[in-house]
Order: sequence, then C-alpha cells, then structure tokens
Amino acid sequence: MSRKNVHPVAGPKVAVVGAGSWGTTFGKILADGGATVVMWARRPELAAEITESKRNSRYLPGINLPRSMTATTDLAEALRGAEQIYLSVPSQSLRENLAAIRPYVEDTDVPLVSLMKGVEKSSGLRMSQVIEQVLECDPARIAVASGPNLALEIAREQPTAAVISSLSPETAEAVARCARNKYFRSFVNTDVIGTEFGGVLKNLIAVAIGIVDGVGYGENTKASIITRGLVEMTDFAVAQGAQPETLQGLAGLGDLIATCQSPLSRNNTAGRLLGQGYGFQDVVTQMQQTAEGLASVAPVLQLAKQVGVDMPIVQQVKMVLDGTMDPRDIAPHLTTDDDQPQGERTQNDQTGGGGALRRALQRALDQFRHGGRGAARDRS
Repeated sequence: MSRKNVHPVAGPKVAVVGAGSWGTTFGKILADGGATVVMWARRPELAAEITESKRNSRYLPGINLPRSMTATTDLAEALRGAEQIYLSVPSQSLRENLAAIRPYVEDTDVPLVSLMKGVEKSSGLRMSQVIEQVLECDPARIAVASGPNLALEIAREQPTAAVISSLSPETAEAVARCARNKYFRSFVNTDVIGTEFGGVLKNLIAVAIGIVDGVGYGENTKASIITRGLVEMTDFAVAQGAQPETLQGLAGLGDLIATCQSPLSRNNTAGRLLGQGYGFQDVVTQMQQTAEGLASVAPVLQLAKQVGVDMPIVQQVKMVLDGTMDPRDIAPHLTTDDDQPQGERTQNDQTGGGGALRRALQRALDQFRHGGRGAARDRS
C-alpha cells in the first residue's frame, strides 16, 4: 500500500458540557488524547474565543488549546454525534442542565461522565445519582472522574493521574481509554460511591485547611487536620457503602493532599478568606468560580447524621460558615475534654500504629513506583 493512501484514524467525537476551568481542561485532556472535542459554553463570547483563538482567557489564562477543540452555545450541536458526554457544570445547577440535555440523550446509550465534585444541597444526592434520576438512564452508562486534578496545573501539562469509576467496568475502561495522554493517566475502578465521596469530602477538609492557613496557624495544625480529615472521609464513605481502599487512593488521599496544599484550590482559597475574617457572603462574592465545598457542608453533615458518623472537622467548618465559631477556634478537635488518653483510631475502629495512613502512603508510593500496578482497586 502506498503512503499516500494511508490516512490517520480520526479520534472519537466527544462533548463537554460546561466551559469553566475544569471543563475546558478536561476538554484539552481529551483532545490531546486524540478526540475531537466540542465544548458547550453558556456565553457566546467564550464559545467564540475557544473556537477561534483556542483560548479560554477567563478561566485558563495563558493556555493554548488544541486545534481539535471547538465550542458552541447550541447544546444540540455540541451533543450531536458525541460518543461520550462529559458534564462539568456547578453541582447545584446540574439538575436544570440535565433537563435541557435529556431530549438529546434519552434514546442513546452514550456514556455520561461526571466531572463534578459535589452533593446536591436539596436532596443530598451524589452527582451520578442526580444524573440517573433526571435522565432515567441505566447507571451502567454513568461514570465519574476524580483524583488530584488541579485544573491549571493539568492545562500546563504537568503529569498527574485520575480514577474513572463506573458500575460497569466496560464503561469505565472506555472512558479511561479516551481520557489519557502523555501527561494524564487514567485508572479505573467500580467503587462509584467511594470515588465520588472522596472528591466531595476532600473539598470540606480543604476549606478547613484554608481557614487555619488564613488564621496563621502552621504546618503542624494543617498536617493534623489532613490526617484526621482522612479518617473522617473514610468513616463517612464506608458508612455509605464505599470501599475503604478507594479513600486511600487517588480519589481520596491523592486528591486530599493536592487540594489542601495548593493555592490553586478554590476550596482552599475560600477557607483562607474565611480565616482572614471575611463573612460567608463576602467570600462567595470574591470567588469568581464555584467552591463546591461550601455548598456541600450542610448536606454531608445531614447524611453523616443519618448513618451515625461523627465529623468534627466538617462540623466546625459549618460553624465558621454560620458565623457561630471564631475561625481561630477551629482546631480544638485535636484535643479532647476527656483527661483519659485515647488510642489513635485511624480507620474502622483500629487503634494505634497508624495502620490506615501507613497503608495509604504505601499505596501512593506503589502507584508512583510501579505505574499503578501496586494499586489493588484502581486498575490501569
């Protein structure tokens, strides 16, 4: 066969609904992996900038987008012919966006991928549950993506990894094959509950870290909150039906570390403003993008109450948000009113030895050393 008759195989067409920082970044991930990406943007000027200038200067300043990315304000145009649909809108507006999407997807079996990390305030539902409820679709079509994924770092092509989770291994693997390139690695699992709640709960701990950072507390305080925060996250997620190993992987510990330590984290930034003395409404006004953790505090605490899980860090974040606690007082969960020394429970009623954290750190090291082969549940 002569070379002139050999044509490159065109990648799949995928749609990304939502053109904020994370939606645009994930569109870039997909395009750099070979897909033809059509973004849906609410604002015409943003759609035009992405299509014509290959930029999203408001949300990803200084980033050049791939030629295979375009954007439109026409939802039907964005979804037409898409082999996978990625959803990246604020969690509290997902339901109304899904109502608009439904006519275009109800007679298809196209995978629907949630890029959102929140809990619906009115119902307490995870994003995949909202998708299933509104679209009345087979949950095997739904996947969620989570991990240590700060948008601007990934847009700058700094290497990282994520977990694609679905009740259907086939769906997870199909999405993971599309969502990977030279700087972005996707693992898969079937623990949707753990993967989603890992992404939700780390935001709440990141708000707490931001608060103590804004107050001026140092690394000891922050390390203690991260460590105890991982216990709260695991207790809560396991009580909801998650596998504890998931919270010790990329969607739990990995995302927690990245979100808590980075000034790029919106939830960290929101917490820092609270710690500096700004009120809740002032923080919302100053934030140009949604900090999902702020909206998720109340529904998570309600869900925790229903299953009998104590979450002292998250409870104190709520008190700061409500204005009933001085931000400087957010650290007393590290002490106890009981004079009797207590064992350090790290997970599932284990005491002493730091078992959960040690295994979590070993798991993270294994993933770095062996490209994920040391991960029991996150399969490459």
